[in-house]
Amino acid sequence: MKKLSLLLIGLLLVPTLFLTSCDRGDELITGGGTAEPTFTLLKDYMVDNQLDINNVITNPAGKKFVVGAPAVADYDAAAFKAKYYIMDIRNATAYGASHIDGAVNVAFGDILTQATNKGNKQILVVCYTGQTACYGAALLRMYGHPNAQALKWGMTGWSDTTDSWTAKTGNVGSESANWSFGSAPALNIYDEPVLTSLSIDGGEILRKRVEDVVAAGFKTASNADVVASPSSYFINNYFSETDYTGFGHIDGAHRILPLTLANGETNNLDKDAKIVTYCYTGQTSAVITACLRVLGYDAYSLTFGMNGLNHSSSQWSSNQWGVDSHAKGLPLVN
Repeated sequence: MKKLSLLLIGLLLVPTLFLTSCDRGDELITGGGTAEPTFTLLKDYMVDNQLDINNVITNPAGKKFVVGAPAVADYDAAAFKAKYYIMDIRNATAYGASHIDGAVNVAFGDILTQATNKGNKQILVVCYTGQTACYGAALLRMYGHPNAQALKWGMTGWSDTTDSWTAKTGNVGSESANWSFGSAPALNIYDEPVLTSLSIDGGEILRKRVEDVVAAGFKTASNADVVASPSSYFINNYFSETDYTGFGHIDGAHRILPLTLANGETNNLDKDAKIVTYCYTGQTSAVITACLRVLGYDAYSLTFGMNGLNHSSSQWSSNQWGVDSHAKGLPLVN
């Protein structure tokens, strides 16, 4: 009877132990017996495999996340199609009206699966103004396509007839009482996000995180909303110190640049806040936002960046991102 009782107890304990080992919450027990949070596994993998935020912005080979449209005189449609696998992520109506020769219309949620069709070509993601495409290119880079790029300024940078940019520029920030030319606030240190996964493989964790972020779609914040209530967000102005004060900035905006995992600058971000990043045009901030969402932050990219906040600033005179007209008059097909 005693042996039977011990056997029954043992049988009851087996599923309990199994469930405990599977439902590991935000940490797992490694072979060495030490607790490793999922976030740490993900972070270490990204750093070790040259997928830190700075390496997504510019990959180890020196290729940036964006590429400008070719000059009209240099454009060769056949050569362009031979080099790039062009994924046009605009809606079907816009694509049907006009698109780059050779471009394939792809829903944003399908970019990861569609990327497998690229063959030996380089992926080029195209949208209206470059912001969503940059978000997508960053996620593709983290998913195993390190050379993926977005078309700089999107279709606005390709043709005058597809300009979605001009009407969106303005001075929403500089005309607000919540605009400042003061110094950046002091930085604090915050805890890292808590992630959960049954996997102990950093690469598997990253792939699943990227898939989830793609499925959720591009996350943006309206410049008008953020300017109206800056205290509702943790705002990071991804500018040099000169431009931070030269352009002015949303009141209370931090200035965290560089922003990397390896050197710990991500610990200056409040994981419990809505993190809004803004840059000059919303393209670099889209890349940063993609990285931060993969890492578990509630992150958003400010639409059109400084071009929508203080487009009239004289600070643009020495800055490449201030050009009003990006279009090059390149040909389109329908």
